[in-house]
Amino acid sequence: MTISGQALTGKTALITGGASGIGRATALLFAREGAAVAITDLNEPAGRRVVEEITHEGIIPHLENRETLRQAQGRSWGTRKAIFEPADVTRAADCRRVVTRMLREFGAIHILFNNAGITRRASVVELSEEDWDRVMAVNVKAIFLMCREVIPVMASNGGGSIINTSSGWGLAGGARAAVYCASKGAVVLLTKAMAIDHGPQKIRVNCICPGDTDTNMLRDEAGQLKEDETRFLADSAKRPLGRIGTPEEIAQAALYLASDASSFVTGTSLVVDGGGLAGSG
Repeated sequence: MTISGQALTGKTALITGGASGIGRATALLFAREGAAVAITDLNEPAGRRVVEEITHEGIIPHLENRETLRQAQGRSWGTRKAIFEPADVTRAADCRRVVTRMLREFGAIHILFNNAGITRRASVVELSEEDWDRVMAVNVKAIFLMCREVIPVMASNGGGSIINTSSGWGLAGGARAAVYCASKGAVVLLTKAMAIDHGPQKIRVNCICPGDTDTNMLRDEAGQLKEDETRFLADSAKRPLGRIGTPEEIAQAALYLASDASSFVTGTSLVVDGGGLAGSG
């Protein structure tokens, strides 16, 4: 699914949860593909580091051999544009502030990647009301709040692409993950509903359903379940491809949905999980 070249030249992208994991990988990839990127996250130091990576170090695309690298070093890849705005995306005022700053800095929003997410590994009888509310707020309410701000902007500019992060567990249940499954299942149907409502405005809305991916959140799950991390990751790799995914692989899926390569794709749930759901009914 790798898309070569400057697939997002002239575009602007807003990424929530952009300070680490899938969000960070996507911010770096989108910038490499020519987009001006706005990142928001609660982790301000990490978010600012991602902006530094984009704007100060420069990003040379993946190159297959030294000759190609030599040729690339003689080219100008342009100035990378990125900003960070700290925010709690479960708060309407914070979402509004992020969008206002992005418009002030970049003038438009062409791509929104609603990627912020958390998990609490517990059954319904183990789960606290506070944890239920927090997971639903970050994983679902935040998408509603950010889309409410961004969709009118996209509509006035002639359209755009919204990408939501769901999960394989948004399509199939998992053990001791009641609120996470509920929230990610909600993201799948919220995506479809928005695709129907806003297709006439030339706004495409899709979601990605990753399988287990090598992020801090996955490793934190082992701690929540009080399991040995090495064993937990080995169990997570038990799928047809025999491994967990990388943030960069999920970022490639986001690039596809953000780019014109998916111009006739909306309302879909793109499963990127190494075959983990292939045997599900």
